[in-house]
Amino acid sequence: MKKTFKKFIPYLGLFILVGIGCRKSKEDIQNPNITALSEKTTSQNINTRFDSYIAQSWYSLLLKLVIETPGHTPPIAARSFGYTGIALYESLVGEMKDNHSLVGQLNGLTMMPRHQYGNSYVAPISANAALARIIKDLFKNASAANLGKIDALESANYNLYSQHTSDIILNRSRDYGRAVADAVFNWSLTDGGNQAYLNNFPSSYIPPVGIDKWIPTAPAYLSAMLPYWGNNRNMIPANGVGPVDPPVPPAFSTLPGSPFYNAALEVYNVTTNLTSEQNAIALYYNDGGGSFTPPGHNIGVALQIIRNRNLNLEQAAMVLAKVGIAENDAGIVCWRAKYSFSLLRPATFIASYIAASWKPLIGTPPFPSYTSGHATFSGASAAILTAEFGNNFSFTDSTKIAYGFSPRSYANFLEAAQEAAMSRLYGGIHYRFDNDNGFTCGLRIAANVENIKW
Repeated sequence: MKKTFKKFIPYLGLFILVGIGCRKSKEDIQNPNITALSEKTTSQNINTRFDSYIAQSWYSLLLKLVIETPGHTPPIAARSFGYTGIALYESLVGEMKDNHSLVGQLNGLTMMPRHQYGNSYVAPISANAALARIIKDLFKNASAANLGKIDALESANYNLYSQHTSDIILNRSRDYGRAVADAVFNWSLTDGGNQAYLNNFPSSYIPPVGIDKWIPTAPAYLSAMLPYWGNNRNMIPANGVGPVDPPVPPAFSTLPGSPFYNAALEVYNVTTNLTSEQNAIALYYNDGGGSFTPPGHNIGVALQIIRNRNLNLEQAAMVLAKVGIAENDAGIVCWRAKYSFSLLRPATFIASYIAASWKPLIGTPPFPSYTSGHATFSGASAAILTAEFGNNFSFTDSTKIAYGFSPRSYANFLEAAQEAAMSRLYGGIHYRFDNDNGFTCGLRIAANVENIKW
């Protein structure tokens, strides 16, 4: 695994190491401490820097909604993280004197409300209103109980930060946050993914036929999931069709000794001789149906770092916006490749040409193999976090303790992401080239996110 990781070191030059610098942390997730609010005044727009509790509380609920709301599959979850991060960032950018709006920098984002000159705003109130509004819009099919939790959290957070401030400023701040969320959501309606959670498996799609083409796989033999997702609008213009896309996969061949056959044979050999560590890695990163999804796992790691490093609200907004945009575009780029090549899964090849009785460790997802979503999502997120915190930032991923898993420790984010990518080979659902080329796509996507004018 370390040898494979070294292969990607040259790609670190694709993005600039910016942000908070090289830090180390091996802390587990802690409950956030709310900064004392006694410093609040009626002049919030420059001098006061609030802690990140608002962002943490909303993203914790957001991950719960991804798990519990029907249809929020990985690309759809990634889309929600993208728009939520943008709404959070734009609701605060007026407080960040050295930062720039994303208007005019993201595809099709042409309008955003602005602070009224000379007036004061309470940043957490604006952020709270923006997050409540955008999350409710993105999860319209959430249960009545969870929609109630959105309203309850908005009210609780408002009460927490509304002391010692005039109603005029509070109302102005809240209205501004809601206006930002409305602008972001209206923009989202034109990207091709609105309410896709209602139709993950469109009956209009007819998959191509051929010896090398994807077919539904056991155990559920589901039809193709989100076959048109790759046509969605990218957030970053440079992530459109072109250099960010993966190369053509190895030529299909059933001839023993050919590159393609050997790639499938590697999956078979590895999965039939799994070490206990490889088995643990495959299960840890499964993140399948009913979970917070692979992009949700990456958001969870970002939240953990935000908590453990005590980032303020503005710093947290930057990190969450960048990771969210990268995850959104990673989903589009990956799904564009999946349905461009429609490559069969290892389960299909191995059963046909190597061992008819073989079965993968984890269930094969219902979409083509090339490239790996896990690898693309993880590579994109890790590259963003590396750019923000440095390549020497050691950490422990504690995001899945609540699900019965032991935490896993890493020397840096890219090492963790490469392990997540390789987990799919250990699970028997991806060829190595799916992982390697998807991971590289994720790095390129992150480079384009970092290179816009923040």
